[in-house]
Amino acid sequence: MKRTICWPFLISVLLFCFFLPACSRLAKLEKSLKPEEAEWLSEVRYIITPEERKIFLEMPESERAQFMEDFWKRRDPFPDTEENEYKTEYYRRIEEANRLFQGEGRPGWLTDRGRIFILFGPPTDRQTFPVESSGFCREVWYYGNFPVIFIDEHCSGSYILSAINLQHLQDLNLAQGYFQGNIAQEKTFFDYELKVASRQRTSDRLELKLVFKIKYDDIWFETQDDASVEVGLQIKLEIRDKSNQIVWQGTKEVSMTYKDEEEFNRVKKRMLSVDIDITWPDGQYQVPPPGQYYLYSSVRQITSEVEIKKVKEISL
Repeated sequence: MKRTICWPFLISVLLFCFFLPACSRLAKLEKSLKPEEAEWLSEVRYIITPEERKIFLEMPESERAQFMEDFWKRRDPFPDTEENEYKTEYYRRIEEANRLFQGEGRPGWLTDRGRIFILFGPPTDRQTFPVESSGFCREVWYYGNFPVIFIDEHCSGSYILSAINLQHLQDLNLAQGYFQGNIAQEKTFFDYELKVASRQRTSDRLELKLVFKIKYDDIWFETQDDASVEVGLQIKLEIRDKSNQIVWQGTKEVSMTYKDEEEFNRVKKRMLSVDIDITWPDGQYQVPPPGQYYLYSSVRQITSEVEIKKVKEISL
């Protein structure tokens, strides 16, 4: 029997997945946030990028307040003025959405109409259609010539975003991506991975290998007078026990130079991978006992002075 694809269902799933946290590990980290941190992360759900969300959840708790402050600074269209117009407008739209879209069993800003209103502002034209021949109620919002359609299947006041087709869905996703990325400043944000690759323990010795990875595209290279491009990364590491005592700390510096942009373009789509070997005892630190520890890391791009910090639990 030939099977047909239910496009409305597929589109709904795709929309759901687009806004749903993609990683269960990050979802677990989100549950451990302080109430004020969780509230802030919920409030910025429509504009925080996946990269920013991941870094916020993985960073040390002591760094999150500064991250939240910097989050809005990156979006401030006029940083020389006291007011952050972007932040003011975003929260104004949340308040307006709560006023406009009531009666759906949740705050107005969390409804589909609220989400679109917050992301794109009030439509240039809003058309409402009471009960149609299909039995549905419908609203069509126009942003210029671009229609956004909401369907209320039971005419109960609960409107669900409906995409006409996959191209419409793609256009909507691109529009949100533009809103998320509309930051008027130079590239200053990046992400990295740090994992335990191997661990070998004997009665009087412990060897640990970490692997640091970062996309070349996430690194801000600097062009020199001779047309070469170069960058320096500084990786700081601390391993602490459950009582917050340092059992090891150190720094790894990485320098890269490419003779010209053509040479750099051949590698920029790849991942930079750096092995970091740690051995106990090392003259300063004794072999830590088996157990769970915290690995604190920070990476600074010397050319941009931007630093990202993270923390994760590891086994020794």
